[in-house]
Amino acid sequence: MNFIKRAFWSIKARLGRSILLFIIFTIVSVLVLSGFTIQSAANKASELARKELGGTVTLSYDREKQMQAAQQENSNSSSESSSSTEKTRPSFRTTPVKLSAAESLAKLDHVDSYNFYSSTQALAKNFEPVKSSGDTSQSDESSNTSTSDSSSSANEAMPGGGSVDDGNRPQMVQADLSVSGVLNSATSTDFTGDSAAKITSGRAITASDVGKKVVIVEETLAEQNEWKVGDTIEIQSSDEATTVALKIVGIYKARDTGTSNDMANNFSFLNPYNKIYVPYTAANTLKGSDYTDTVDSAVYTMDDAANISSFEAVAKKVKTVDWDEFKLDANDTLYKQMVGPIENVASFSKNVVYIVSIAGILILALLVMMQIRERKYEMGVLLSIGEKKTKLLGQFFVEIFIVALISFVVAGLASPFVAQVAGNQLLEQQNASAETATSNSSSSQGRQSGGPGGNGGGGPFGNASQTLQNLTQNQEEIKELNIQVTPKELAKMAGIGFVIAFISVVLPGITILRMNPKTILTKQE
Repeated sequence: MNFIKRAFWSIKARLGRSILLFIIFTIVSVLVLSGFTIQSAANKASELARKELGGTVTLSYDREKQMQAAQQENSNSSSESSSSTEKTRPSFRTTPVKLSAAESLAKLDHVDSYNFYSSTQALAKNFEPVKSSGDTSQSDESSNTSTSDSSSSANEAMPGGGSVDDGNRPQMVQADLSVSGVLNSATSTDFTGDSAAKITSGRAITASDVGKKVVIVEETLAEQNEWKVGDTIEIQSSDEATTVALKIVGIYKARDTGTSNDMANNFSFLNPYNKIYVPYTAANTLKGSDYTDTVDSAVYTMDDAANISSFEAVAKKVKTVDWDEFKLDANDTLYKQMVGPIENVASFSKNVVYIVSIAGILILALLVMMQIRERKYEMGVLLSIGEKKTKLLGQFFVEIFIVALISFVVAGLASPFVAQVAGNQLLEQQNASAETATSNSSSSQGRQSGGPGGNGGGGPFGNASQTLQNLTQNQEEIKELNIQVTPKELAKMAGIGFVIAFISVVLPGITILRMNPKTILTKQE
């Protein structure tokens, strides 16, 4: 008798066990297919995010190396002069990046876009800045002197603040404004993201404004002074040596940080309403002739975050940059934050496929073994009348194969819904974990920074990590996966299903088929 017909009759005669086999196989198939579709969706989302976000690399002065060298020099001097009871404090200085060096890196492969930053502080010449609640610098001379020292001290840590040493501390009055010099304000970190600053009137600063005296101002400052686009304002350098007239080309609304800033409450120049954006050349004019054709830092956005390493390798060979003084920071934090949760979901779904496949083999093998043991007599009779052992195994495999085909159809219909719910739930949990980790890291960085100072890696009054933190906060994470079942995933699921069916039949079938028909019938009796 044909073993395929016997398989159909066996399924019909043992309907209860066939339904149980169908349920188990359907669950296994749904989980396996869901795992594959989640992996596929996660990989596509990761690739899309990588191409859209890229990664940034910042060229800036290596302050840490300079401070270490100064401390080492101070230590050596102290050891050589044991009679001296007073240690010379290491002086602080920041060397700006030459514009030619920054532009040479911008021409390298994989650079999708770039921005230059040059920042300083300024005094309001012919208008009133927005006063901070704790700013009492204008109340009396003593207060002015005190805050002047505070401002000068703060200026030590500001990009473009100038060199400071113990014997020649510049005497400056407290600044009213923070001046952010950029190549393109629209692509700067403050204007990037959903919660970032937005232009409400006029236009942004662009590369065509290099060399021009133009400015974009915050709308609160503009309303207080009754400004509109086209008006001209005057500002002075902090040492009152240089006055610059700027034409307003845009008005913006400050980004919503969601947090209060104690320093901004005490110093007007840290008040977000007093932050103005100018071409980096205009900022350099305020800082002095020593800063002509220089920038505090240059930020390069890659076409793909995967190309950061190759860009750094080529950039380190560029001779126009003194790599003893400057460094490259690979700021791929945003890419990692966006892609990290997705990769975790993909990894989890991959593990699910492995676990479910192994569990499916064990469960189905156990179930088939139980069926085979109950059908020893049937097997003995068939073998005694000349049926081949391979056909007996083929019968069991066909029985599972028929059930598996029906399970595959059901799994193909059900798994998109299961995968969508499960994938989004997993992604939500991973995003929550990533946000918690980012929040803790931000708090730690905030405590370590100790104030508004930084290396000017990406903008005024902040270091490179703080700049990337702003960029990360402005960018929403991927909250949903686009789950789709493709023929490729179906084929992979079917392949694993057939492997599970084959192994679950072969494992218990081998022990039975080793016995001869007489032994089987004798034991049955």
